[in-house]
Amino acid sequence: MKKGTLLTSLLLLFLLPVLALAADDHPTIAIGTKAPSFSLKGVDGKTYTLASFNSAKLLAIVFTCNHCPTAQAYEDRLIQLTKDYAAKGVAVVAVSPNDPKAVRLDELGYTDLSDSYAEMKQRAKEKGYNFPYLYDGDMQAMAKAYGPVATPHVFIFDKERKLRYQGRIDDVEKPTKTPNSLDTRNALDALLQEKEVPVATTKVFGCSVKWAEKEEGNKTAMEGWMKEPVGLDMIDEAGVKELLANKGDKLRLINIWATWCGPCVVEFPDFMSINRMYRGRDFEFVSISADSPEKKDKVLKFLQGKGASNKNYLFSADDKYKLIEAVDSKWQGALPYTILVEPGGKIVYRKQATINPMAIKKMIVDHPLIGRVY
Repeated sequence: MKKGTLLTSLLLLFLLPVLALAADDHPTIAIGTKAPSFSLKGVDGKTYTLASFNSAKLLAIVFTCNHCPTAQAYEDRLIQLTKDYAAKGVAVVAVSPNDPKAVRLDELGYTDLSDSYAEMKQRAKEKGYNFPYLYDGDMQAMAKAYGPVATPHVFIFDKERKLRYQGRIDDVEKPTKTPNSLDTRNALDALLQEKEVPVATTKVFGCSVKWAEKEEGNKTAMEGWMKEPVGLDMIDEAGVKELLANKGDKLRLINIWATWCGPCVVEFPDFMSINRMYRGRDFEFVSISADSPEKKDKVLKFLQGKGASNKNYLFSADDKYKLIEAVDSKWQGALPYTILVEPGGKIVYRKQATINPMAIKKMIVDHPLIGRVY
């Protein structure tokens, strides 16, 4: 072996363990480890620590979040788990480990809510969580101490608060299917009977934890979206009617706006966020400008400034009443005007004036064409 090759091999031999450690900056705690302490605010405004659950025989800590489709798939099962085991002395605690600033818009295609504390409060209220839901997104101190690899990830501690199980809730993500292995329930049942956990560790399927270091990726994604080509085509009455007929297979959100309309300009960025969230699904956003045709350059410049790489149109006639009638007979003509159209042309939402972005997102993700789970 050549001297250079031997030196390289020896160097790699020493470096590989270091590289492996660097690739796992937040290792999962081992079975038998005492529960690391924590102090986090819950969505109820209270501060929770490890001591808050001293009276519980067992403590089940579940790292989960709002946006992940896998986490959402397990929400109802987690609620039911709490109902079934609370009287047996089991405390269930949910913790969101994600830094909301590290969550990209295109990672929100299965949700209406991201992972901020305010949005956690909203999700807990809507779902009727019967367990504390704690926010660890700012410092991620608890997540770093416990080392969850995905959401959801369960950690079960015994009375002495030693880790006895870590892994999945069960082996089937889709809520409509029956699991083959109820791993979390099996662990709780065994510990309540003072027996050994049959399977103490499992792999975990779900969304990766959004560590703070991923914030840079979010900025990079935004820069990339702003560089996407932006187009503007002319459209006449027949074209508008064809858009509304929606002969495709996607849910279509259409916004009619104008550069001279203050509310239109203010709310347009909301449509960009919605488009970036759901365009990877069976969804598309289309804008129609009601500006005069001679203002095409001005309209295009505005759209370019917003990174509007979706399909954009400018109505080709000065007679705006023709646009109104072509869009929707129920539209009185004021801008902005927004409609949600199913394949086949059924309008399932119409709004004259600015939209409520959160309501629109919820409507989109809860539509049968989209959905919250895989």
